[in-house]
Amino acid sequence: MKRRNVLKALSLLPLSGAAMKLSDLSLLSGDFPKTKKMPVLFVGHGHPMNAILDNDFTRKLGQIGSEIDKPKAILMVSAHWETNGTYISTNPAPKTIYDFGRFDDRLFDIKYEPAGAPDIAREVKKVVTIEDIKEEERMGLDHGAWTVLKFIYPEADVPVFQLSLNYKEAANFHFELGSQLSSLREKGVLIIGSGNVVHNLRQMDWHNINAEPHDWNLEFDGMVKTYLEQRRFKELVNFKNLGQAARLSIPTDDHYLPMLYTLGLTGPSDEIEQIFEGYQYAGISMRCFKIG
Repeated sequence: MKRRNVLKALSLLPLSGAAMKLSDLSLLSGDFPKTKKMPVLFVGHGHPMNAILDNDFTRKLGQIGSEIDKPKAILMVSAHWETNGTYISTNPAPKTIYDFGRFDDRLFDIKYEPAGAPDIAREVKKVVTIEDIKEEERMGLDHGAWTVLKFIYPEADVPVFQLSLNYKEAANFHFELGSQLSSLREKGVLIIGSGNVVHNLRQMDWHNINAEPHDWNLEFDGMVKTYLEQRRFKELVNFKNLGQAARLSIPTDDHYLPMLYTLGLTGPSDEIEQIFEGYQYAGISMRCFKIG
């Protein structure tokens, strides 16, 4: 709504009662105020057991919240919400989702339930033109979201909403959709892609979190690091052309696609900082990086 139309609408409101708050005016106009540009994160979240472990990875996540400005809201793009079409969660009170097997009962004792951000979520519908984004009012926080955020913002005091992965679309679609979210970075939204560069469940050593990584894991994870540093995003989008190591590292697309959203969000002046490197269970890369 244009400013003159907003003012005209306000002039028709009765003068009695409480005056409209500035925040209400902002929502009416659809114009969330600009802020300092937020960074973008990609987090290799790995096994759900990380949620109850004290290791190098979880300690690094615990540092991140103090190293960046506190956001107004967090948009999570997680490997664990795949849909036919693309959905944005508008649940004002998302609940913790335990979308995994019974690895350890302590996992089910964790509740990470910040407020949702339905008004900001609906902003996504406005800025994305590549697809008609649909609203989902019941979606909670899957483990790709809460097992990460419980360390970054342990007080659960930042609103969180999620964007789904349209499993029918090719990799370039996800890269392009990510690029269309860039304006949210200037409105106080921290965007986090949560997946894994390497994630092969069939090749994991399930009994040893510190198992020696497979050679192809090391090869492809190192290749991704190099291509990130060289900004060779096209090659990373076309990952199916990157050889046998890539095929073993990405047997299914779900954990890799969240990274492509973060690459699409990378501006020409944004630095890319590797913030964590490591491996778990032989078949997972825990690589995490920050953009901007």
